[in-house]
Amino acid sequence: MDGTLVDSEKVWDVALHELAAHAGGTLSESARLAMIGSSMATSMRILREDLGQPDRDEPADVEWLERRVEELFAEGLVWRPGAMELLRAVRAAGLPTALVTSTGRRLVEVALETLGRENFDVVVCGDEVSAPKPDPAPYRRAAELLGVPVDECVAIEDSPTGMASAVASGAAVLAVPAELELPPTDGVHLRDTLVGVDPAYLATVFARVTT
Repeated sequence: MDGTLVDSEKVWDVALHELAAHAGGTLSESARLAMIGSSMATSMRILREDLGQPDRDEPADVEWLERRVEELFAEGLVWRPGAMELLRAVRAAGLPTALVTSTGRRLVEVALETLGRENFDVVVCGDEVSAPKPDPAPYRRAAELLGVPVDECVAIEDSPTGMASAVASGAAVLAVPAELELPPTDGVHLRDTLVGVDPAYLATVFARVTT
């Protein structure tokens, strides 16, 4: 979701810097980049280490952060280039579709007001899986709920963490970088943008990765 479908990483950027200031510190660029695509628990650990405050109350920080992000999400999210068009084309083609995100259900429910609940048969959130990305569990769970073998799925990702999760799950992977540069990776088809991607293109990605 974040960085792949909508340009919400900038929202997280604002909220995380505000949280660091609320804690009396400043979030470093390296720490912020390390959080992209990570679970909430991982991001909060990075925050504590970066601020030099290992004993911070994680539940309190999570509540503060989620409340602020919820406010920002409610103001509206901006689609990534080509993402809305691709999602509409996939739905028009009748393909089963899952949203697989590291973001928790509370915030995903707000984001779905922009994304459209009707565009997904399944939504798997970061706080609803046995292990978060980069573990393959989120994508395997999504495939299970869709009733489709995971090796017959194409996952679209934007971060190294998400990419690792999708590859490990056994799905074919199309990766389009947003905030982070993505290195060439076996089993991953890299592309600069989702503009011009349609179901027929996804079929070629699947064929390239699985043959």
